[in-house]
Amino acid sequence: MSESVSPPERTPEPSPGGTFPLGKHTVSRIGYGAIQLPRLRDPADAQRVLRRALDLGVNHFDTADFYGKSVANEYLAQTLPADDDVLVVTKVGALRTTRGPVPMRPGQRPEELRKSVQDNLRSLNTDRLALVNMRRMSPDGGFPVGHDQRVDFDDQIAEMVAMRDEGLIGDIGLSAVSLKEVQRALSVGIACVQNPYSLVARKDEPLLTLCERHGIAWAPYFPLGGALPGLAKVTHEPAVQAIAQTVGATPAQVGLAWLLHHAGNVLLIPGTSSVDHLEQNVAAGEVRLDEDALARLDKLKPAAGIRGFVNRFRRP
Repeated sequence: MSESVSPPERTPEPSPGGTFPLGKHTVSRIGYGAIQLPRLRDPADAQRVLRRALDLGVNHFDTADFYGKSVANEYLAQTLPADDDVLVVTKVGALRTTRGPVPMRPGQRPEELRKSVQDNLRSLNTDRLALVNMRRMSPDGGFPVGHDQRVDFDDQIAEMVAMRDEGLIGDIGLSAVSLKEVQRALSVGIACVQNPYSLVARKDEPLLTLCERHGIAWAPYFPLGGALPGLAKVTHEPAVQAIAQTVGATPAQVGLAWLLHHAGNVLLIPGTSSVDHLEQNVAAGEVRLDEDALARLDKLKPAAGIRGFVNRFRRP
């Protein structure tokens, strides 16, 4: 890992998409997901993307140590300022693998959750993680897990609370969880939920409503669908394409804008390794959808849950 390079003086734009509380922080509603950052082999290219995100007002960065075998975390540590206004959110519950169609494997046992926290602390070069999402993997959700990975949800939450009490982490989030699991965890304080959700995949609407009622941030992954085989694509919907042409935006921007309009607790974390694509994502925060456009989009018939391959990533 090379030495950190301080970013130049900057005057960031207003928070893209507005702001919403995320744990103890207030963040831009359009953030940045670092999952594609390891595609950039040159650290200077990664720093260029991250610095542009900062300049655009992004202060919410989502990552994990298993993204590129720590590479994403290391790029973030090298580039982002040590500033309380910049929030880096990471996750545990999965481990990196290079075999099979899914680039991760379960790491669900309490001791593995703790090791993943330690790995993130190391690669982010910090002594405390501000917010950690615990990604749930279970055979009930279709993810292939061995018997040693079939861990009781309450045992996982107890370990996360213990690490919070020890000061290793600040706030606790959850990922790929069911409505019942979030209800069980409410008493310990949950800052964020990350589940697959988009205009064409709204099976978790009751869970989104619960989170909105309790002031819990909702940071959907696969916000445009189509990230994996079996997922419907928001950008393929004729209504989305027609509205995009009317408002002078791209279909992807309309899909992201719909999420921001749909619920006030939605935080977007689209990932990219391109400055141009980053700028397009952030510009979705300026897309205005009138009542007619929102009504047309709301009436779209979502896909039947999240079909096929993605069933491995969530609980029913």
